[in-house]
Formats: sequence, C-alpha cells, structure tokens
Amino acid sequence: MKFKIAATVVILSSFLVLHNANAGWKDLLNSVIGSDKTKQAAKAVLGNDEITAGLKEALMKGASSAVGALGKAGGFLDNPDVKIPLPGKLATLERGLRRIGKDKYAHEVVMTMNRAAESAVPLAKDVFVDAIKDMSVEDAKQILGGPNDAATSYLRDTGGTRLAEKMLPIVAQATGNTGVTKAYKNLLSKAGPVAKFVDLDSLDLDKYVTDKALDGVFTMVAAEEAKIRTDPQARSTDLLKKVFGSK
Repeated sequence: MKFKIAATVVILSSFLVLHNANAGWKDLLNSVIGSDKTKQAAKAVLGNDEITAGLKEALMKGASSAVGALGKAGGFLDNPDVKIPLPGKLATLERGLRRIGKDKYAHEVVMTMNRAAESAVPLAKDVFVDAIKDMSVEDAKQILGGPNDAATSYLRDTGGTRLAEKMLPIVAQATGNTGVTKAYKNLLSKAGPVAKFVDLDSLDLDKYVTDKALDGVFTMVAAEEAKIRTDPQARSTDLLKKVFGSK
C-alpha cells in the first residue's frame, strides 16, 4: 500500500514538473511570437509620409552636423578626411618650390582655400535644406532599405549640380575675402620658369574649392547617416527612432 502511494506521488510530481516546464516554453514561445508580431505591426503602422519625413530629418541632422563641424576655423584644414589640397595642376609648382625652399607659398594657397570653404559652408546651409525638401515618397521608400549612405547618395545624385551652382558665388566671395587669389598670384610669381610647364589657363580655383567643399559636406553627412542607421543612440527624436528602428 505504501509503495502504491509513493509511486502515485512520484507520478503526480513528474506530471506537475512537465506541465510547468511546458508552460514555461509556451510563455517563451508566445513572447517571441509576440515580439515578431509587434515588429511587424510597427512596420505596418509606419506610413510613407513618416518614412519620407524620417529620411529628410536624418539628412537635415546630417547637414546641420556637417555645417557645424566644417564651418569653423580648422573645420577643413585640420581634418585630413576633407582637407582641400592643391589642384593637381599645381603639384608640379609645389615640387619645384620645395626644391628651392619656397614651398610656403604653396601652403599659403592651401590654407586660404580651406579657410574659404570653412566660411562658405555655413552660408550654404539653406541650399542643402531646399535640396532635401524635394525628396519624394517613392525615393524615400527605396532609400530606407538601401546602404548606410543611400540618402546622402540620393541627395548628391539629384541635387549635386544645383548645389554646386548655388554654392559657387558664395565660395567666390569667400575666396576673395580669405585671399586665395592673392596667394595664388604669389605662388605663380615665385614659381618662375617652372610655371611655363604647367597649363594653368583652364584652372578655375573658385569651382575647384566649391567642388571640394561639397565633397567634404557630403562625406560628413554620409557619416552622420550611417550613425543614425546603425546606432540607436544617434536617433535623437521619436521619428528617427520609429523609422530607423523599424528597418
């Protein structure tokens, strides 16, 4: 009799353990399924307008960050990733001046070009804002699923030429104020006979600085976009969290 009671207790205990274990697995399974459903629901709720607004906000944030970083003393000159070098056509002059100990005139051109870009970028912020506003819903849907610089590439592809045209007069004024032309003339005067071997007639310093300044801005915007896409801490608003968190 005692044996039967003991056996019954063991069986009941085993049943309860198995039941609780199964219940635990069911809870775990339900939580996983529920999590997936929550994510799917979040994506379903995310509308086209929100996707577009989120990507525009990411680009605005990137442009603002880029302007803040580049539009100050040393923003270009002290950053090796965006520093504007001498145009290739002046490389021969620089080498010649270095041989005779007058390469400081080449450095002066580099410094003034970078100072021009630093002073021009903040004035061009509205140009970027206008270009970003033109993003369409269809463009946004494709960009969201693209690589980490997809929005920046879109901005460059669709608005790069227009941005360059609008920035050129801003840069031209900046190159005049920072003394790029004067530094360039000093460079040519010190180069002497070496200047004869370099075709400088087609060299447009204002356009060159404009193109390089834009390169720098796009580099910084792309870096900020990548952060927003990959680092939840970089999503500083609810909209950014919703759009890029659902990706």
